Amino acid sequence: MSVDGNGARAAIGGSWSSAAWRAIWFLCLWLVLAGADLKDLPAAAGAVAAATWASLRLLPPTGSSGSPGAIAQLALRFLYESVVAGADVARRALDPRLPLRPGFVTYPIGLPPGAGRNIFATLTSLLPGTVPTGEEKGQLVYHCLDVGQPVVAQLAAEEEALSRALK
Repeated sequence: MSVDGNGARAAIGGSWSSAAWRAIWFLCLWLVLAGADLKDLPAAAGAVAAATWASLRLLPPTGSSGSPGAIAQLALRFLYESVVAGADVARRALDPRLPLRPGFVTYPIGLPPGAGRNIFATLTSLLPGTVPTGEEKGQLVYHCLDVGQPVVAQLAAEEEALSRALK
């Protein structure tokens, strides 16, 4: 359901379940960051309500919630790739014999503009060694530590994993 002139009310009316789940996640985030103290309950309630409203306004619920199995695979892949890439970046930074060839590569993304593409850019920005820097003629531009590495192939694999998770 799209957000119309009524803002988040249309989104909430379309999916109370989505609003409830988001509120639960925001409450969990509050508890992790601020802890559980009864005197903070009014502030927590206000923050959770505002965050839920803003999230529904900015990212209305869609009919697709993604594949739980594919999302789990994506999360595990992300953790694995983060550790491997982080170790590689550290090794390259600490060993002067390993050359760094920083530069830019363009990636012809298949995801349409919107939430999926934004999630992809965010996901890949968290992986060590690559940072999306913009878009040029429908392609994402990445700065990477070593242009000699198969960066485009890695990004294609990440996009495929994300596409499976979003279906």
